[in-house]
Amino acid sequence: MRQTLRSELSGELYELLNGRDLETKQHEAMMLLTVTEEGWPHTAMISVGEVIAVDAKRLRLAIWPDTTTTNNMIRTEKATLALVYGGAAHYIKLALRRLPELSGAKYPRERFEAEIISARSDVAVYADLTTGIQIDLKDKSSVLERWRETLTELML
Repeated sequence: MRQTLRSELSGELYELLNGRDLETKQHEAMMLLTVTEEGWPHTAMISVGEVIAVDAKRLRLAIWPDTTTTNNMIRTEKATLALVYGGAAHYIKLALRRLPELSGAKYPRERFEAEIISARSDVAVYADLTTGIQIDLKDKSSVLERWRETLTELML
């Protein structure tokens, strides 16, 4: 296993999370890991329509309110984003800051700004990672529209 450790997103991950061309990225999904009050890992799914790269060192996330994930993020101010993309497994440690509620949001979410603490990529020398978590949207046009609105609101 060959590992690369950085303090910012690679160009490839920045391109994935830049909020543009959602039609071509609609199948990509990631795992968002947090820690419960009991100290157990908690995993949730997140899509490219719920996370946007502000720049190579900062992300913003839109998370459904009143969930275990949201409560963990508020309490610990930490999370890890895990995904398989571009033939590598990526693990991005995040320091979180809760953003103010956006009044009049079309799709109310808890919003967080995340500083990238570390971004680690693993590539297996003996095998190629071909896919990560992938999804098929049931109502593509309405979901893509919701994602666009959500990402726009994250940047406010």
